[in-house]
Amino acid sequence: MLHNDGFRPLDRQECLRLLAKVPVGRVVYTRRALPAVLPVNFVLDTDASVLLRTSAGSDLVRAVDGFVIAFEADEFDIASRSGWSVVVTGPAAVVTDPERHERLLRTGPHSWMPIRDDVFVRIEAAMVTGRELTDLSGGPG
Repeated sequence: MLHNDGFRPLDRQECLRLLAKVPVGRVVYTRRALPAVLPVNFVLDTDASVLLRTSAGSDLVRAVDGFVIAFEADEFDIASRSGWSVVVTGPAAVVTDPERHERLLRTGPHSWMPIRDDVFVRIEAAMVTGRELTDLSGGPG
């Protein structure tokens, strides 16, 4: 059922299915007591957590390790005025387990940026919310 504002809430499974379709999202965290947003490539792990790959000495690792953060990804079609947005909120942590780290080196994600001393950041999918936008205008306008 559509709400009259054109947005339809998405359940957790729909959100995860949509997240798995796109390669880029945004990490939302706090830097120097201010909101910060950083676009990153990612993958979903088998437990639905969001995985990022970065350098061990990156500012991102220091800013998010051990903190609750948000991750957002979306997809929109301008012509049809439709799309979706999903937000994952949960604690972020650097993957320290050696076996899991080795597995992630093989299975991804693979950073689009050159990195040294690979580390993986896992964002637990504690809360997953999303919504879909459907054009209710009846056409261009």
